[in-house]
Amino acid sequence: MTSSEHPISVPLPIRTFLDAHEAGDAQAAIDCFSPDAVVTDQGQTFRGTDAILRFVRDAGSGSEYTYTSEETGTERPDHDHWVVAIRLVGDFPGGVADVRYRFTVGDDAITELHIG
Repeated sequence: MTSSEHPISVPLPIRTFLDAHEAGDAQAAIDCFSPDAVVTDQGQTFRGTDAILRFVRDAGSGSEYTYTSEETGTERPDHDHWVVAIRLVGDFPGGVADVRYRFTVGDDAITELHIG
């Protein structure tokens, strides 16, 4: 089920992370994670908020490419997991990429994020 069929509200930590990440606010984005959270992106794993903060900062400013993003759908496979589909359009090879952000949330914080 996608958000275009029936809107699915994501928990506040996910919404706050997505909005902060889009705005380039690394500190607000990292505040959404539990202290021992894990993020996996492009085969790399970042554990704990210090490592995730570096990842978020690098993802926002360290890229040689510019792009825009648009949420294209949301799924909730079970009680603790949400998947947000995002389309990236930019000046990177291929110009368009569809990415899925797979979140695990517990105790009002993101505990895991797999990007792929």
